[in-house]
Amino acid sequence: MYRLFALLLATLWITTAQAQSMAPREGWVIIPTEKTHGDLLADLKAAVKAHKMGVVTQAGPTGAAQKRGITIPENRVVGVFNNDFAVRVLATSTAAMIEAPIRFYVTENADENATLSYKTPSFVFAPYFNEGGEDLQALATKLDGIFANIAEAAAQ
Repeated sequence: MYRLFALLLATLWITTAQAQSMAPREGWVIIPTEKTHGDLLADLKAAVKAHKMGVVTQAGPTGAAQKRGITIPENRVVGVFNNDFAVRVLATSTAAMIEAPIRFYVTENADENATLSYKTPSFVFAPYFNEGGEDLQALATKLDGIFANIAEAAAQ
């Protein structure tokens, strides 16, 4: 009986997972907003386009989890880059290109507002600076500015 009760509690906990706030961490920018997940995601996509970058990938487990009967907070990983930067990164370091696209993360909070998070491009490309040299560092710095502008526009 105890095992059945424990299994029932574990299942209930898994199927009603609560949103956790994004905690500060090295190399990350974390921007809480008062927007819903859907609004922030739409505004992020618009800001990406306005800053002449492209949404290259999108992934999120929420829909698939719901089909399995598991309720989790909304979240979406959005990969952002463009071909000009891809070609320029490749000219400095073939290995560094594995980091593209650089990702934004839109997460739903317990209060149903959303947070926009991302690793700065300089942080993402730092392991390749010895190989890519000053050119890769300059590209990463330029991308830092673009990603900050996209984030600011999306979060407003």
